[in-house]
Amino acid sequence: MDEPSAHLDANARMEAAKAIRRTMESNEKSAFVIDHDVYFIDIVSDSLMVFEGEGGLNGLATGPYPLREGMNRFLKNVNVTFRRDHDSKRPRINKSSSRKDREQRQSGDFYSYLT
Repeated sequence: MDEPSAHLDANARMEAAKAIRRTMESNEKSAFVIDHDVYFIDIVSDSLMVFEGEGGLNGLATGPYPLREGMNRFLKNVNVTFRRDHDSKRPRINKSSSRKDREQRQSGDFYSYLT
């Protein structure tokens, strides 16, 4: 599926992610889902592929990786850290150079599951 969350509002995105996840689980099938919404991928995925390179020039696909490992690899490449929101448990981007951002970079945990 190529960007199934495109043109959906926030609530519809989450419902779509949950529906895709339920369908995969109930049918014991996998799906190849491409999306730019980190929270959507967080809900729908157990594992993921990481694509690196320069658009239109060269690329490398690696994986599949377990969700956390793949997200850590991807986020390290794009130089961004995410934390898990304490209340909603949703992934949230850290402000660059914030205390949490620095702590996560130092530990190599770009996609924190800790709240």
